[in-house]
Amino acid sequence: MIDSEGFRANVGIIVTNRKGQLLWAKRFGSHDAWQFPQGGINDDETPVEAMYRELKEELGMDASDVSILAESQGWLRYRLPMRFQRGEGTQRCVGQKQKWFLLELISDESAVKLDACDHPEFDGWRWVSYWFPLKQVIYFKRSVYRQALQEFQNKVPSTQQKKS
Repeated sequence: MIDSEGFRANVGIIVTNRKGQLLWAKRFGSHDAWQFPQGGINDDETPVEAMYRELKEELGMDASDVSILAESQGWLRYRLPMRFQRGEGTQRCVGQKQKWFLLELISDESAVKLDACDHPEFDGWRWVSYWFPLKQVIYFKRSVYRQALQEFQNKVPSTQQKKS
């Protein structure tokens, strides 16, 4: 689903634990490409339905494993560098527009299963401090990550989140 401006509809997922740490996932086969789970929204899906589908595909978790703490108020956008842009049909995808979700893991962390689908997106994960991803994610996603984290910072379970 690419809009008239060339942005593909997508969901971003931030999973937090009760300590306020965030689930940080390593892209399959990479040494240092880490990110939050994300994925496209199909034509027949709402953002919430896409989030649950992606949660299952990428992290192996069901709706019963998490609680939705927040959804971004609007769409957050980032542009892809030219080398990553591609066409879908007659339209060129210039970037992503994302609805972000903050989820709290309410099950045991053993619910995270990165091999729940035939083609896993991630092959590793860990808990990180709240602001850690801003300095670690690939440069062209940093602005969107900052916006999502700023919007959600008062909704995480731990009150110890301070901007660093």
